[in-house]
Amino acid sequence: MKKIFYSILIVVSFLFCNCYATDNEALYKKYKDVSDDINIINALELLDGTTGKYSKEAILGKNLSNRPIKIEFLNLSTINPMYTNFDALGWKRKKNLFIYINEKHKDAPIEALSAILAHEAIHQDEHNSLNEETYAWTLEAAVWTQLSEDKPELEKISHPLVERESVIKKLFVRGNYTSKYINKFVITNKGYQNLPERSYGFEELL
Repeated sequence: MKKIFYSILIVVSFLFCNCYATDNEALYKKYKDVSDDINIINALELLDGTTGKYSKEAILGKNLSNRPIKIEFLNLSTINPMYTNFDALGWKRKKNLFIYINEKHKDAPIEALSAILAHEAIHQDEHNSLNEETYAWTLEAAVWTQLSEDKPELEKISHPLVERESVIKKLFVRGNYTSKYINKFVITNKGYQNLPERSYGFEELL
């Protein structure tokens, strides 16, 4: 009897592992031109059930470059020392788009990575504006709000990226789920002082 039980257990374990491996293979294939990091891949998959679904499609190639956006964790100071403490950057090199996430966020909850990826996927050219940043930050806040309401325990995690998301969620909720206070946050941000009000695709504020 024990032999039969253990035989069944081995077969079930094999089938489970085989299905799991097959699922992972399908995901890696789907995102092969984007990233091979499983946390980034899972973060992108989470966007399907949020208002950030467009960002996932943009990352897969539906963007101004018509090419997938490459994503990686990086020491941002290697691009420029002024970016050392940035959480992430959207970057364009020739015809290719990149999203670089600060390597200190490698262990961030995938929900927080989802939110920041939703934001960075909005930046698809070398032109930025206050309107574009307002849109990107508001989308990030909306995605984090949706994901954290489904899993409220996320906001108890001590992590710098979670702290960022909690701050903008408060602004989003305080503004009755609009860009009202996020816009004020953007236009008073010293890093955005030299940006024009509008850019291509973001002629009107939310």
